[in-house]
Amino acid sequence: MSEVSGIKASGQKKLMLFSGRAHPDLAKEVADNLNVELTPTSAYDFANGETFVRFLESVRGSDAFVIQSHTAPINQWIMEQLIMVDALKRASAKRITVVAPFFGYARQDKKHRGREPISARLMADLFKTAGADRLITVDLHTAQIQGFFDGPVDHLFALNILADHFEQRLDLTQVTMVAPDAGRVRVTERWSDRLGGVPMAIIHKKRDPDVANEVKVFDVVGEVRGRTCVIVDDMIDTGGTIVKAADALFDQGATKVVVAATHGVLSGPAVDRLKNSRISEVVLTDTLPIPEEKRFDKLTVLPIAPLVAQAIHEVFSDGSVTSLFGGHS
Repeated sequence: MSEVSGIKASGQKKLMLFSGRAHPDLAKEVADNLNVELTPTSAYDFANGETFVRFLESVRGSDAFVIQSHTAPINQWIMEQLIMVDALKRASAKRITVVAPFFGYARQDKKHRGREPISARLMADLFKTAGADRLITVDLHTAQIQGFFDGPVDHLFALNILADHFEQRLDLTQVTMVAPDAGRVRVTERWSDRLGGVPMAIIHKKRDPDVANEVKVFDVVGEVRGRTCVIVDDMIDTGGTIVKAADALFDQGATKVVVAATHGVLSGPAVDRLKNSRISEVVLTDTLPIPEEKRFDKLTVLPIAPLVAQAIHEVFSDGSVTSLFGGHS
């Protein structure tokens, strides 16, 4: 009788989905799309503000996906996700994937002047140190942030979700795609291609380096007179830039302006600015929670959960995530 070397493990890979407390509705929708249950978790804050997390089921050997969108208060939710990753690592999860539909600090991706941090890189290092093997995120502020994380990064795009919406509602022969700044030109080109090669325009803006969220000058490069302009951006924060960009387009003779963005940060005066602007429609996805008090008549919110769930399924089954976007990453 011959001896058999080693021990063969029984069972198959096990997908487990974990949610922080930042955006539970999105996590539930992702779980429903995957046809799995969210893993029961105990999470609370101590009196001094420290966060505690414990998972109520064994996670040993699992393929763990930890979903948390970095909404306000942003530092609390980032810290909670880091703690969840650490707990999974110490509980012997086989692989840990951080799912951050909105990746915090992504705008701090380079030094504009001396003595500034590159906080997006620090974020990537924190998740790696905590124990993350992989990262899934949606529409990073700049694509090179993928290189900050030492491991696979699945960069998802909301373009098809947003473009489908406009394709059904606008006369594309009258549409001009508008990049709100030079950094959005490549994304706007992809929108133009997706909508059958519609023309493009670019808004050149000059910021005041000493004042956050403040733009001083807008110039429109391209023909927008008599056109329906679709401004595309990755996020809307305070709304000031996008409203001024729309005003610049109207000044150049645009007949209608609509806005598409993936992430609705909607800080401070954003809702009032957008509501009272000449913009016809603002279309966002729900990568970030948008509570009822921040919703207004011109706002359309499209679900991102099916896309995130599809990406998780491809990662778990060793499929191809880039195939979802025609090879783009």
